[in-house]
This record gives sequence, structure tokens and C-alpha cells, in this order.
Amino acid sequence: MKFSEIRQNKWVRYIGNKYVFIASLFLIWMFYFDANSFFIHNELVKDIEALEDNKAFYKEEIKKDKVFIEKMKDSSEVEKFAREVYFLKKNDEEIFIIEHQDSIKNKKNE
Repeated sequence: MKFSEIRQNKWVRYIGNKYVFIASLFLIWMFYFDANSFFIHNELVKDIEALEDNKAFYKEEIKKDKVFIEKMKDSSEVEKFAREVYFLKKNDEEIFIIEHQDSIKNKKNE
């Protein structure tokens, strides 16, 4: 094939059009090489979605903590919490920790 025959091909004439060529270069540049390319944009959207999920999780945790703080404003609740979680006691009392049979590890299995 000669060069003149190649230039007469329908696709070569279409791609050889300067407007189509410039538009193609522009699209390639925008999709792959630009700082705001399509791929970087998708990564940023995924990051935003992950951050929004974290935001929702932490808002729920804040609500739970606010309920706990309101509950702890009562002195009897603070005492109950200290006894149950930290096994604190008054000076004149003894504490007995009762464990159920299924919560005790067998000495044979250890």
C-alpha cells in the first residue's frame, strides 16, 4: 500500500482531522495524566465514603458516651459502676467474686 492509499482510508481521515486529534489528546490527558484525573477522582470518592462511615460510627459512639455520662451523674450509679468494673469496696466490707462453673477453666485442660 502506498501512502496516498493509506490517507484515503476512512479511519485515517477521521483520526487525521485536527479537531478529532486534539480532542483525543485532551481526553487522554484528562483521564490519565491530569492532577484531577478520573482515577484519582474515584480514589477520592472512596476516601470520602470511608470518612463518612467513620463519621457515622463516631456519632453513635458520642451518643452512647453522652448517655453514659448522664447516667454517671447519679452518685449511686457511679458507686455501682466502680464496684462492678473495678471491684472497689468500702473499708468495712468484704467482696466475694462468684464465678459460674462454665466460666472457670479446668486445670486439666490448661
